[in-house]
Amino acid sequence: MSSNMKTPKKLIEVALPLDDINVAAAKEKSIRHGHPSTLHLWWARRPLAAARAVLFAQMVNDPGGERGWTSTKTKAQAAQEREKLFDIIRDLVKWENTNNEVVLSRAKAAIKKSWQETCDLNKGKPGFNSEELPVFHDPFAGGGTIPLEAKRLGFLSYASDLNPIPILLNRCMLEIVGRFGITEAISKQEDGLFAKDEASAIAADLKYYATRILEESKKVLVDNYPKIQMPNELGGGKRKVLTWIWCRTVSSPNPMAKGKHSPLLKTRFLSNKKGRYIWIDPIVNDVGDLTFHIRRTESKPTLKGTIGRSGATCIYTDSTIPLSYIREQGKIGKIKHRLVAAIVLYQKKKLYISGDEITVPDIKAPIDIPRNEILHWSGCTNVCVYGMTKFKDLFSPRQQVAMYTFAKCIHEIHDEIVQDSIEFGLKKDNKTLVSGGSGAFAYADAICLFLACCLGRAADYWNSVTSWESTGEFVAHAFTKHALPMIWDYGEINPIGGGGGSWESAIGWVVRVIKNLPQGKGFVLQHNAMEPSKINNAVISTDPPYYDNVPYSNLSDFFYMWTRIALKGYFPDNFQTIQTPKKDELIASHSLHDNIDDAMKFFSEGMTRALTCINAETNPAVPITLYYAFKQSDTSEAGTSSTGWESFLESVIKSGFSITGTWPIRTERASRGRAIGSNALASSVVLVCRKRKKSADEVSRRQFQRELREKMPDALEAMLGGEEGISPIAPVDLSQSAIGPGMAIFSKYEGVLNQDGKKMSVHDAMILINRAITEYLNPDSGNFDADTLFCDDWFGQYGWGEGQFGEANVLAQAKGTTVDGVVDAGVLVSGGGKVRLLKWSEYPSDWDPKTDKRTPIWEACHQIIRVLNQQSETQAGTLLAMMPERGEAIRQLAYHLYTQCERKKWAEEARAYNELIGSWHAIVSASQDVDVHDEQQREFDF
Repeated sequence: MSSNMKTPKKLIEVALPLDDINVAAAKEKSIRHGHPSTLHLWWARRPLAAARAVLFAQMVNDPGGERGWTSTKTKAQAAQEREKLFDIIRDLVKWENTNNEVVLSRAKAAIKKSWQETCDLNKGKPGFNSEELPVFHDPFAGGGTIPLEAKRLGFLSYASDLNPIPILLNRCMLEIVGRFGITEAISKQEDGLFAKDEASAIAADLKYYATRILEESKKVLVDNYPKIQMPNELGGGKRKVLTWIWCRTVSSPNPMAKGKHSPLLKTRFLSNKKGRYIWIDPIVNDVGDLTFHIRRTESKPTLKGTIGRSGATCIYTDSTIPLSYIREQGKIGKIKHRLVAAIVLYQKKKLYISGDEITVPDIKAPIDIPRNEILHWSGCTNVCVYGMTKFKDLFSPRQQVAMYTFAKCIHEIHDEIVQDSIEFGLKKDNKTLVSGGSGAFAYADAICLFLACCLGRAADYWNSVTSWESTGEFVAHAFTKHALPMIWDYGEINPIGGGGGSWESAIGWVVRVIKNLPQGKGFVLQHNAMEPSKINNAVISTDPPYYDNVPYSNLSDFFYMWTRIALKGYFPDNFQTIQTPKKDELIASHSLHDNIDDAMKFFSEGMTRALTCINAETNPAVPITLYYAFKQSDTSEAGTSSTGWESFLESVIKSGFSITGTWPIRTERASRGRAIGSNALASSVVLVCRKRKKSADEVSRRQFQRELREKMPDALEAMLGGEEGISPIAPVDLSQSAIGPGMAIFSKYEGVLNQDGKKMSVHDAMILINRAITEYLNPDSGNFDADTLFCDDWFGQYGWGEGQFGEANVLAQAKGTTVDGVVDAGVLVSGGGKVRLLKWSEYPSDWDPKTDKRTPIWEACHQIIRVLNQQSETQAGTLLAMMPERGEAIRQLAYHLYTQCERKKWAEEARAYNELIGSWHAIVSASQDVDVHDEQQREFDF
């Protein structure tokens, strides 16, 4: 970074309306129609709301930065300006405002204004053109969320990735809409159809050509999916099947079964809705033959499947079939399939027919289906241990024929689109979409890309590792998580049947996404992030791979094998290899390395190379933002750590960046029971980084510790909500957020030297940072009363459980109080030689802090929690108004107790403290609305 370059602090380096962003991100998870995630499956996507907010705050100057808190602007004025920027973010993150031009224009104007201010501070210096924003680049584009939102905010957006499937997705989202400038659909789907915009025109054409593909595919497939004869009691006649439900079977090892195959049913329910219970009743007759009967009742029966985690039960002999035996049978190809039931739609109701009443055509798989191998990754690709070692094994022969047929039809329809486009009037040039074309050939490329997305959606449903969801009576797609677990009973969708999961359904999902895509320019490159790019002075925001969390390339071969058939003729550079690139994929792969140490080394060194390349191309006036999926599984008394997380931070620092902030972005409510103390707590942490100054020095460990003591309290105070205009960080997020100011101190230096002269590791730095956080939150470091100090220590040892009176008496004396005194305070019970702390729910409801003669902060805190849980934020505010001088201490104690509960994995206890801090602003606001003097005239009854 140039020493004389002026780079104002950005909003993201100071403050964010984190609660608003997290609420919007969580809400977005329930949005389906039109959301980019429904274009084609990709793993670990970031929410659009988070990406928009981060990009905006990354570009906008903070009012209290280099331009603020001067003689012309007070701290309060800067806070007011910051709040106006927060309001823009609050509008920006709402799903309903995704394409709201008024909201987007406000955001774009603020970004442009800040960039202009930055350019004015650096007039005459290269790279500071106030008339044009810097380009944006995401070198790990993945599912495309971040580059898409950059395009929406007005950037010229570049996306790159090593994997061809992200290339496909990003081309669809970035390169097509805005390329052709058409206002009329080419297709003859409707006579005289005129679309109001380019996206609608493309959507109409996709629908037309996808329907043409369906027509052509039906000619090949119709005999594979025959109608079935319905029983007279179910209306009679022949009807189309929507879904077939199959189960896997294995030959029973019990000699009494005489080698017969026993069904492996995880559940016997077909419908598990209240008042509509439909299930499979397997009956073995007198001669030993098995038949499936469909039963229906209004009351729910008690049913057991035939297979569980430890093994299966033989339907013929009621003997155990070990899981190890089933695996052995799978590896030698002896696991078979049996039709359980079929589903037809009759008078808008789903009817179930026993599989024994249906004849299924015997179909052979095409001989030229790709034989891509699944690299086994324990816990992720468990299908492999049952003999399903190639991706084609995940598709039945009938499904393989369907996928192959649709893929070939997509390839073949390209010429038809070209001819229609020329007839319509598009340029007759040979330039492709990749080479920058905007004529007939490029348009055919574009439509085929979207057709390939339809094919990807189909692949996710037309396979044998889907599952039948009896509560909703539908087939759940294969990748409900980033893994391929073994599925024993699965649903086979009729691809030409028109129901959920069919080709027509896939078209509908993709069409809705197209209509929501923004105008503007974007470019997509297949590029290895560990190698330098030709993009310079770019704004960087990216979501790198997460150590060993997701084996992206391995899983993506599931889609690639079919997509390649459809697209390799038109995108040869992207689809030249049989499988997706593995060797250079930047993850700690369990499959490609001999041991975990080699995998860790590859990830660490590769991430350092990638981030060094990013450092070289990033715009020095703008910080970069990096997303990382942070796991909390390594939380302990020493603090929160993670091997992958620490390795990632080491790479960030080695590549020449200093960390200036960390922000936890959640897509789940932090107060939910499963979240607290679990790995599902935070979806990701956003790191804010700047280029480290070339003049940075090395400092001693002692100097680093001194700076932590001096600077961390102020930073933590601001995070806890003590700084005007800055929203408080919830306790559940504090351990991640506090890494920011601590690592900012550590990473601004070339190195921190230990006593032996060696550089301190990130792991050791994290221990010291966590210790600084703990010391700040520890009541012993403040002016807490003796009773509270006793309660805190006792709680740390026993929680709400009992302990010996003698031990309590020694501790009380050490803290300067007595057991009897703490009992008199109303927070402890003593008797029979035992003592225990009262839970907040046991506190009296008629408590009045004005008449209580002994009120430790412990009591005040838990009384506020009681009122918050049993009544409301308003009532809790009324209580706080009667003891305003205790407010700050109550808040700090809640943070401390949450941290203590988190480390001990006391989820239920932690929730109460997290909810208190989450509601703190509302409680304080309510307390300020109370006229305390009037309140004292009335009876205060809780």
